[in-house]
Amino acid sequence: MFRVGILTVSDKGYRGEREDTTHLALREALKGGPFEVVAYELVPDEPPMIKRVLRLWADRDGLDLILTNGGTGLSPRDRTPEATREVVEREVPGLPELMRLKGLQKTPMAALSRGVAGVRGRSLILNLPGSPRGARESLEAVLPVLPHALSLVTGKAWKEGHHE
Repeated sequence: MFRVGILTVSDKGYRGEREDTTHLALREALKGGPFEVVAYELVPDEPPMIKRVLRLWADRDGLDLILTNGGTGLSPRDRTPEATREVVEREVPGLPELMRLKGLQKTPMAALSRGVAGVRGRSLILNLPGSPRGARESLEAVLPVLPHALSLVTGKAWKEGHHE
């Protein structure tokens, strides 16, 4: 099983003004795959806080996959991609390209997502949109390639229908 952390980035969620349902949509999308959600946190749109969690989960906890949701749009407070770029060692541009490509088949607004993906150590970090629907659809767009990508990043063996 690949160990997953879900980091919700939301000022309103952090202040208790909005319930975070996006992490529930992501958990649902991961069911049935070789994924186990082992960490969850909600932080405001503050790059130092985002970077702290990404570093802890990658470096200390050794999570295989870190999914962020929120902070990928165009508003001035949306800084998740910038924070992610500061902590990853190598970007993986094909994953967000695939998410935007699939998203564009449903809405032209997908072109406004600035999410990035990258590797830090043996962790793959992937930025998703903040809305439950956008996050789930973006994750579902890359789910077919995630187990293989994670096996390359982590060194954990994985085959279709079989994982160690």
